[in-house]
Amino acid sequence: MERNVVIVSAVVFLLGFGEELWKRYLPKYLEALGAGVGVIGLFGTAKDFFDAVYQYPGGRLADRVGRRRAFLAFIALASVGYLVYLLSPSWPFVFLGLALSMAWQSMASPAVFAVIGDALPRERRAMGFTLQSMLKRVPMAAAPLLGGGLIAWAGVVSGVRLGLVIMLALAGVGAALTLAINLPVVVGAPANIKGVWRSFHGALKRLLVSDIIIRTCEGMAEIFIILYATNVTGISLPQYGVLFAVQMVTAILVYIPAAKVADRVGRKPFVIATFVCFALFPVAVVLARSFAALVFAFVVGGLREIGEPSRKAMIVDFAEPHLRARTVGLYYLVRGLTITPAAALGGLLWKVEPQAPFVAAGIIGIVGTIVFASTVEERHAS
Repeated sequence: MERNVVIVSAVVFLLGFGEELWKRYLPKYLEALGAGVGVIGLFGTAKDFFDAVYQYPGGRLADRVGRRRAFLAFIALASVGYLVYLLSPSWPFVFLGLALSMAWQSMASPAVFAVIGDALPRERRAMGFTLQSMLKRVPMAAAPLLGGGLIAWAGVVSGVRLGLVIMLALAGVGAALTLAINLPVVVGAPANIKGVWRSFHGALKRLLVSDIIIRTCEGMAEIFIILYATNVTGISLPQYGVLFAVQMVTAILVYIPAAKVADRVGRKPFVIATFVCFALFPVAVVLARSFAALVFAFVVGGLREIGEPSRKAMIVDFAEPHLRARTVGLYYLVRGLTITPAAALGGLLWKVEPQAPFVAAGIIGIVGTIVFASTVEERHAS
């Protein structure tokens, strides 16, 4: 419960709650504004692209000007994006909003990692990421229910826009909290992006390879899950909000027990379990023929988080203190650029058969799990 970790976790909670009111419904928002499935797949690819290219600049800024100033810049830029979403008259404007709003989700991510690495010793970092992840997932459980209710009451377009108004208010509160962060800038030998890459431990590079494969699995199917559940399986948007809440509650319930056991027996088994669930989730969705079966599938989706704090702690553990945010940023830059085509490929597969991207994702996920299990040694995962 270190002070800076609590403050950052609270900011993540507030902005996460605001985003989750509408973010999960963006594919339906795009559909309502006239976008087809191909455009929605392209939107997912654009999201992955921005998520990738913003990571390293965000880490560089956080290392250079400090965590507090960087957070304020990210929140301000993202707020402009939320405003563009709010005022979009047609779907092309949503892409502009995406380019700006991803400043919080992507640029701020290395700074969040760095705060936990700066403020906590190695043996407490997994639990630090557990706290941050829990406070990030609680709004994921509650806010989509409220967002689904807004949509049921006001319609897709008006419901999403009401969520965006709330988002802008919460961003202001988050910016005020950020002013209380107090961490010194860690000074070390200067390094460009090549120097940061050379500082990567071999085990970190192997983790990155397996993570790329797993996130390709996720990216190929994730953006289409809401479309499959509502358009193919036939559930309502409020029911989808319930499913997503089930997924997040499952994740929250496993976080602390998993982190405690991982500190005793090692992190590798929990990362393997996470990767297995990434592979099983899309397959479970397409096998579901009822709402009850979808509930089971989304429980599997929640279990994907069982080893996420351990994986994040591994990344921070391998980073040199003065390169911490940049190491995280470069890791996610490489991962994100590599998986960028996944959603667009999923869109092409959907046109062949709606089940196709989900089955392909499951196969790719199993490959990623095998790669991690066979290449990352336990001594580097603990």
